[in-house]
Amino acid sequence: METTTLRIEGEVATPRQFSFADLAALPHQIPDIGVLAPGRQGCAVRLRTLLDETGVSERATHVTLYADDGNYSASVPLAEVIDHAVIIYGLDHQPLPVEQGGPIRFLIPDVTVCGIGEVDACANVKFLSSIEARVGRGPDSRPAYA
Repeated sequence: METTTLRIEGEVATPRQFSFADLAALPHQIPDIGVLAPGRQGCAVRLRTLLDETGVSERATHVTLYADDGNYSASVPLAEVIDHAVIIYGLDHQPLPVEQGGPIRFLIPDVTVCGIGEVDACANVKFLSSIEARVGRGPDSRPAYA
């Protein structure tokens, strides 16, 4: 179930795969996610940073998050999460442990954001393997949306 890269694809100028080292080299690092989400551990980057790196299209309205098991996906409105969501990728200079949802995990640390519109706590995706920017809603296997 473990993946060491995160793919960003869909409505972006430059689809790309990010390794642990690539994620660690991005600007705007969050060295301690616990500052934003008490009780959580790890280092992270904001979703906006990844989408800026790949050139997300102005047409994109949603991001669909895919877990590496191939069965779980969540599709959320881009405008509601782009400035709130983070990608947790490391702990102690290593990939985030599987026990904490790693090696890559999508998280919306501000629970007040999680309660508006289509964004809810279930959009926090463990074992994240890819993010697809889309025009319109994508596949969503969460029980409330399936």
